[in-house]
Amino acid sequence: MFTHIPKGVIMGKLEGKVAVVTGGNSGIGLATAKRLVEEGAHVVITGRREKELKEAAALIGRNVTTVAGDVSRLDDLDRLYAVVKQKHGHIDVLFANAGWGEVAPIGTATEAHFDKTFDLNAKGTFFTVQKAIPLFKDGGSIILNTSVSNVMGLPTFAVYAASKAAVRSFARGWAMELKDRKIRVNAISPGPIDTPALEKAGLTPEQAQQAAEQFVTQVPLGRRGKPEEIAAAVVFFASDESSYITGVELAVDGGMVQV
Repeated sequence: MFTHIPKGVIMGKLEGKVAVVTGGNSGIGLATAKRLVEEGAHVVITGRREKELKEAAALIGRNVTTVAGDVSRLDDLDRLYAVVKQKHGHIDVLFANAGWGEVAPIGTATEAHFDKTFDLNAKGTFFTVQKAIPLFKDGGSIILNTSVSNVMGLPTFAVYAASKAAVRSFARGWAMELKDRKIRVNAISPGPIDTPALEKAGLTPEQAQQAAEQFVTQVPLGRRGKPEEIAAAVVFFASDESSYITGVELAVDGGMVQV
């Protein structure tokens, strides 16, 4: 049936789509969830901290549902998708964004550090996608969050980098596995982005500032990126504008690993 659109009304790129964003309570995830809603999507965000989720929902303002949970816990993922199924019935877009990194030199890295990093970044991403597939509409879009670290040698971040290299590999494998359903799978590779991630990585505020300044010297554009710039790339992959793109990793890094 033809639906009349009033003159002057501009439809968003994702009008009426259902999107899920993990780690949507702060930083890149929050900026992306907000942009997805602005483009017309209904968004379900998840994160581990209920208070931050509520604050994120208030900032987004509309068309958002929150589900507290940890993507490394399969029961939490089941609960997330039960909410999505009950409220929306399907998924069109998934941004598997939740991740974690912490400095750990090879000589002092512990088994607990290794397990936590891979549990969240690799295992969490794997099962986030696996459990979403039954709800996915054919022709949907899956976007994974990797990192420039998966192609760079960054001292003290080797475990994190390896976990993100695994995520990059998932994008290739799943692009082939899901091709018959026309579900595209791509990855975003952020460079240094202006979020609290460095402080959460176990650095003091002073060390985080020094690290940020050091990273900027490696970026041809001469600055850290904004979460909204990652969000714009995710919207591109989520929309029909990238309809002939699958299996790729797009570096959004100011040229850090490109030139």
